Amino acid sequence: MTVLAERAAASPLLVGVARLWLAAVLLLLAAVSSRAVRIAPEDRWRCLAMGACMAAYQAAYFTAVTLGGIAVVALVAICSAPLMIGALAPWLLGERLRPRVRGALLLGVFGTALLVASPSEALDLSARFLAGVLLAFAAGLAYALYVLAAKATLRRSAPLPATALTFTIGAVLLTPALVWVEQPLTQVALGWPWLVYLGGVATAGAYAIYTVGLRSVPASVAGVASLLEPLTATILGVTLFGERLGATGVVGALLLVTGLGLLLADRD
Repeated sequence: MTVLAERAAASPLLVGVARLWLAAVLLLLAAVSSRAVRIAPEDRWRCLAMGACMAAYQAAYFTAVTLGGIAVVALVAICSAPLMIGALAPWLLGERLRPRVRGALLLGVFGTALLVASPSEALDLSARFLAGVLLAFAAGLAYALYVLAAKATLRRSAPLPATALTFTIGAVLLTPALVWVEQPLTQVALGWPWLVYLGGVATAGAYAIYTVGLRSVPASVAGVASLLEPLTATILGVTLFGERLGATGVVGALLLVTGLGLLLADRD
């Protein structure tokens, strides 16, 4: 997204639509080629809900960024999702949170907060900022509901066709949002190589792997493991873009790694 913004002036909303469409096409082709195209009838409505959640996440998150800023919105959206998954999984999926998973959740969320937070900026309590925070919470809820619905779907349906149908529905639902994007075709022409990577590798490939893993672990564990995303982004930001990681960020990274270590040690 950083490269697309610099070299193609790409709108985050356009990127959201493009990545969903590219991922949908690639996942559908993969599902057809592997002949894994059947989805259990009782899971089709869940795929519809998952697609709506994915579209809602893109729209809510990118709109929140324009209102509340990247740092706070990323903090709220990324940290709230695993907390919501942990709170809802026992109720919706009957999962039991093990003590180590609870500890990993707390360490992961607190570590991510330290990693992403920007304490040097003054706190803004304007209506615009608060609207951005609420939308960030909505994005976190949409992602949490996506994970919970996906976990329930994978009890009967294969990961690849379920993910392909989900992204197709999400792409269709989000496409009308392009009316708010200026010169979308120009942005695509300037940034198509990075859009292809983002849609093919970082979206289609990543979510296909994530869904396969989700089939074998509790939703709460998958939610905590997804906190590797901000850690990876921070490391890449430091190594590729010359960003700085202060002492608070280092402590946050260590707490996050410790929390993930607890997950790996939880083999009961």
